Parts: sequence; C-alpha cells; structure tokens
Amino acid sequence: MNDLCALVIARTRSGRGNLSRRHACLGSLVCAVIMFVPIAVSYAQDARPSGEEVYRKHCASCHDQATPQAPPRSALEKLSAARILRALDFGIMMAVAYPMRRTEREAVAAFLGIEGEDAAPPASSMCPASRAPMSGASRARWSGWSATPSNTRFLSENAGLTAAQIGRLELKWAFGFRGDITAFAAPTVVDGTVFVGSAGGVIHALDAATGCLHWIFQANGPVRSAPAIHERGAERTLVFGDQIGWFYAVDARSGKGRWKQRVDPHEAARLTGSPAVNNGIVFVPVASWEETRAVDPKYPCCTFRGSIVALDIRNGSTVWRTYLVGPPKRTGATSVGTPTFGPSGAPVWSTPTIDRRRGLLYVTTGDNYSHPATSHSDAVVALSLEDGHIVWSRQTTPNDVYNSSCGGRGANCPDNHGPDHDYGASAMLVRTSAGKELLVAGQKSGMVYALDPDRTGTILWEARVGKGGTNGGVQWGMATDGRQVYAAVSDVVGVPGQATRAGLVGDKMFDPKLGGGLTALRLETGEKVWFVPGYPCDPPRPGCSPAQPGALTLIPGAVFSGSVDGHLRAFSTVDGRLLWDFNTVREYETVNGVPAKGGSLDGAGPVIVNGMVFVNSGYPRNGGMPGNVLLAFAIP
Repeated sequence: MNDLCALVIARTRSGRGNLSRRHACLGSLVCAVIMFVPIAVSYAQDARPSGEEVYRKHCASCHDQATPQAPPRSALEKLSAARILRALDFGIMMAVAYPMRRTEREAVAAFLGIEGEDAAPPASSMCPASRAPMSGASRARWSGWSATPSNTRFLSENAGLTAAQIGRLELKWAFGFRGDITAFAAPTVVDGTVFVGSAGGVIHALDAATGCLHWIFQANGPVRSAPAIHERGAERTLVFGDQIGWFYAVDARSGKGRWKQRVDPHEAARLTGSPAVNNGIVFVPVASWEETRAVDPKYPCCTFRGSIVALDIRNGSTVWRTYLVGPPKRTGATSVGTPTFGPSGAPVWSTPTIDRRRGLLYVTTGDNYSHPATSHSDAVVALSLEDGHIVWSRQTTPNDVYNSSCGGRGANCPDNHGPDHDYGASAMLVRTSAGKELLVAGQKSGMVYALDPDRTGTILWEARVGKGGTNGGVQWGMATDGRQVYAAVSDVVGVPGQATRAGLVGDKMFDPKLGGGLTALRLETGEKVWFVPGYPCDPPRPGCSPAQPGALTLIPGAVFSGSVDGHLRAFSTVDGRLLWDFNTVREYETVNGVPAKGGSLDGAGPVIVNGMVFVNSGYPRNGGMPGNVLLAFAIP
C-alpha cells in the first residue's frame, strides 16, 4: 500500500494555505525537516523500513519467547498479513503499535504474514437477491454523525419510538466484526440499510430489519467515522474516511468505489470525525496520530497541521483547504538532541456543523502538540462555506500545548505543557424557544459553552458538568432538543499502578465508583435542571468504569447514554429517571456466524431510526473492555 510523501510546500495567508501537488511514494519512516524558509517547509523521507528490523525492535522480545501472553512467531506466520495489520491498527496490539508509523506496521505485517486478504463472508450471511439495498418502505434516516447538519443528535421525527415504549426494547439481531477487538464505528441508517465501518477497514451494508449483508467494501485503513449519504438524482454516494488519511466515495447501492483521495500528505494524518455534506461538497475534518508518535523520544515533534478539506463529491477534487495553524519551523531540540518543530496540532476530531443561513461551517479543535501555542487550538472556529476562510474563532483554553509523551514526562513533552483539554465533540447549532440561535460546545475540560453565532462567537453562558482532564469531561458528543442541553462526561479514574492486562490493550483497572454523570442544562441560561451520577461497577472488574465518554442520542422524552461498564441506558429528559438498561457485555449468536461479544461503550453513540436502536459494543482503546459486535434493538 502506498503512502504519500511528506513533501509539502504550503503557502499561508490569514492562517490558510493551498497544498502544492502531492507526490505518491513508498512509506515514510522518519519525517525530518531539511529546509526552512519563512513560507515553505520541506520534509525528507527515508527508504521503506525493513519488516525484519521492525520485528526485532518492537516484537521479538515477546513473540520469540514462550509466554502465555503472546503467541509465538510460528503462529503469526500462519496468519494473513491483512489480519496482522488489523491487530496492529486497532486490534490487541494497538497499544504497542501506536508510536509506530504506518509503513512500519505494513512492513512487519508483510514480513510475518501470508499474502492476501481474509476469506470472504459466508454465503449464508448475504441478503437474498430480492432484497435490494435502500429498498425499505420508510424514508427514515440517520445519515452521518447526526440526523441533521446542526449536529444536535436529536431525532424529533422518524424515530418510530416513544419514551413510553423504550422499556419494551429487546435485542433483535447481532452482527460480529471478524478478527476485531473493537467496534468503534458510528452507523448510518438510510431507507432500511445500515452502513457501518470497522476496525478491519470494512464498510458493511446491512439490512436494518434482519442484519443480512448486502455488500462489503475494503478501505485502506480502519474506519470509525459514520459514512454520509449524498443524493444526486437517482445516484446515491456514500462518503467516509479512514484512520490513515484516505477518503472515499462509494456507490451506496452496489458498494463499488467511485474514487478515493488522500486528503492530507502528512504520514500521521487520520480521519476520525464524520464528514459533513452540503450542495455537492463534502467537508472533511483532519486529525492526526502525531500526538502519540511523540512518545518516541527520537520522533521530531511536531509538524502536523489540523485542517478542513472541502471536496467535490463528483470526482474528489479539492475545492478548498484551510489549515488551523501556520507552517511549522525548526524551534530547537529536546534534551536527547531530537529536533523540535512548531507550530503544530489543532486537529479536528469531530464532524463540522453546517449553518446554511449564515454561510458558515463550525469546527471544534484540539490542542497544540508543540510550541508555539496558537490562537485556533482548543477553539470553536467559524469558516466560510464558500472558500474556507476563517470568519471568527473563539478559544476557550489558551496555551494548551500537549502531546502523549507528557504522560510519562518524556523528552518530547513541551515545557509548561497544557492540560490536554481538546474539543472532541461537534458544536451544536440550536434555536431556543424565543427564536435565538446558539452554538453549544462541550470540552474535555468539563465545561459547556453557549456561543452567539451573530456576535463572532461571544460566550453567552458557561457551565461546568464534570471535573475534566486528559480522559475527562465531554468527550464525543452532547445532544439538545431546543429546551435543554444534555451532557455526559467521562472523568474516568484509573487505579494507580494498575496497567492494562499483560501490558497490552483493554481491561485496565479503573476506580469502580468514580467517573461518569449525565447533566441536563437549560438551553437559554446554562442553569442545571437535573443531574444523574454514573453507575458504579458492581462487582468491580477489569475494564469497567462508570465513565460515560460516548456520544448521546436523543428522541422526544428520552436521552440514551452508553458507559465504559458496557451498559446502554435511556433516561427521562424530564427528571433523569432511568427508563431502560441493557448490559451489552456478553457473548452473542450473530446473524453472520462470527463469534462476537460486547464490551465498553465509547466514541459513537447509538443511532435510532424507524423504531430500531443500533449500537456498537467494544472499546478497549483507553483500557476499557474489548468487543466486536453491532447490536440492533426493536420492540417485539
């Protein structure tokens, strides 16, 4: 698989710039700046790494030994290279592989594994020919991150489910993701078809009623963002990104690719947030692995620049590109002599919010990875839909310069580093009962802000809903019905000195009582209406925490919230009373015959369409419980 060279010449004007022609090349082991001028930066690239050398450096100490925790090298050599790569990307080995570059993972997978992909899905899992994709009688849909471009995650119509009916929900079917240990992708449901990605990089088109499989599409890397649907006449196009920086357009009826595009030349680029679609243009948020790459003291930190890229859905051509930080320059060296660069960071983790009336696109940004700090990090930023220029920006945590090396006070940790209070959740555009529109955003700091979109993002009110922290506060998404704002928090607390199982991923020991909590705020004022604390883990067990980092989903009268303890719960919007509770942590008999089990709920929240509730279970990324199942609930 080819990566793009990290050879970039950028022109900057008012914080923006258009990339020069991007060059395809094999791999990039080290990205080191070799020339610096005020408006241009070049990155050199080494030859493709040796898989054998990568194995000796990262893998041999475990897999060449006879231990119960790690399979021997002889067992790995019987697996496909594709399966080994999945294990490194978002499987059992992802904690070890995070500091590795993509080309290193590809090289060691090819060195160990057998050529070719895994076997195709069994014929028994496929839908009958008479059952075509998107042939459902209902036009109900949830396309992308939210049911509407305002990102409120509120389905006021077509939910097909009332608060009074929620207690009767039962599991209708389960679908297993073969070979995965995480189920982190957000589903999209359109006209009776569920489109959902996987850690293995497979997009599945499933029949919503039965879970049978219409088609699959193999992406280059893991897919965790919700696909979005674009309609042009009779043509329906599914657009989505993957975790190694590729963006795709696929025929939604047949599963055949139309085009794919590498949207950012940086080796560490990743597409976590779902795209937003408007008038034939898709807006792609670009984030990065580089914050984690910095754990390696030899990594020259940091050069990634968060951005939004607008693409023409017809052919994938770039309409405009806006960077959130300026071009990086050499700033010095670490205590071990590794060169340092900046500015960097300000990734966009979440889905942009479309404001057609004002002609604006709102994005929330992450922290800077290295000095100097910039004004567009940890901020809500408004851009022009037409050309991407920055109209205004409202920063809520200045000087938040942080990368993953700070967890262990590594050489790449910036001096006077910040608290890592990214925005991981989309801003919500919502109208109050008095007719005033607000832009509401929740931050990892544990704060929720209401901004005035007519006054350059002036903060109208702010409210604290959690303690906040690196894995605290509002993580992935709030919800609002125009009366109240609903915010769940993570605030997960690990047990000191307790690492994850076998030093790998998942099953970390958490405090069984601390973390989580769901708050309802009055939209007009930010006043707290009610609060429900997190549910303690009973009994305490590895990977279990009361934390509620996942996105919320809202229907009239009820708000749904998942927890790291594996429970999906529904609460009354009136007083927070518990309406329904389902523990997803168990093994399932799946419609596709894949062994599957549930785990922690994190990241994407449930999707509710036409009387059915869809949710993925399994999220070991931050020490939670592994799992690999998509669950579908309905009223019998």
